[in-house]
Amino acid sequence: MYDVIIIGGGPAGLTAAIYTGRAKLKTLVLESAMPGGNAGQTDQIDNYPGFPFGINGADLMENFLKQAQRFGTELRIEEVTGIEESPGGKRVVTSQGEYLARSVIITVGARRRELEVEGEKEFLGRGVSYCATCDGAFFHNVPVAVVGGGDSAVKEALYLADIASRVYLIHRRDCFRANQTAVDKMLASDRIELKLNQVVKRIAGNGMMQNVILQDVNSGAEESLQAEGLFVSIGLVAAADFIEGLLATEDGYIVTDEHMATSVPGIFAAGDIRCKTARQVATAVGDGALAGIAVTEYLKE
Repeated sequence: MYDVIIIGGGPAGLTAAIYTGRAKLKTLVLESAMPGGNAGQTDQIDNYPGFPFGINGADLMENFLKQAQRFGTELRIEEVTGIEESPGGKRVVTSQGEYLARSVIITVGARRRELEVEGEKEFLGRGVSYCATCDGAFFHNVPVAVVGGGDSAVKEALYLADIASRVYLIHRRDCFRANQTAVDKMLASDRIELKLNQVVKRIAGNGMMQNVILQDVNSGAEESLQAEGLFVSIGLVAAADFIEGLLATEDGYIVTDEHMATSVPGIFAAGDIRCKTARQVATAVGDGALAGIAVTEYLKE
């Protein structure tokens, strides 16, 4: 029986683990893949306080994990498939077994949204990717494309500009949601070409991806763009399928109060899986700290 099981090993989950571990609560973190979440896959994080010249996302998350483990946190790489009520607490079901806990914090975050176009699934891993820092090295000196107009899309285009021979940024509008500093850097790059007011119609190739078929949103005209890689960065969707029907949600995101408590007593949520407006490492850390404090008070009561 654990005092608390934290589902998700990103910034929110590891921060919560630091707080519960320091409170001498027996803590287990269950992570389906690699600890760090989306932050751990980010090449450079420039807006997290304490690092005036930025820090590599994987390095930052490794420090989070070491700090949580220093306070006794246990980490297991297992995918959670469900949460059930159990005498004295909750039963957390995974792909490999079951665990009992007096309380649960859900911090699974969000995953990249898919284009849902012809060829996307067929060429996944064969040109289509959702993480430039994970897969960018495979596209040295070949043309690639990035889809999106937010911060992550612009950052991925800038990252790939140092690797690929050419980077096409495809965006359905003619303006960007990304911060202006990053946009200015992108506009100054001679290796990035903008494809504005266009959407991806389909992805084509022969075994490996070779072309992206674009469609103009105004005229409907199509264009075939030669590219060996396509990096999709069009936003996030909630990543907790196992909570369906269990908790109050909005568009898949968990509704909590200011103490990170959900609609089910004993279950808390923190980070990007929460229904909120900003999804940043700093906000996830704040959520995780509040969740850790709230769980400690809940178990005392």
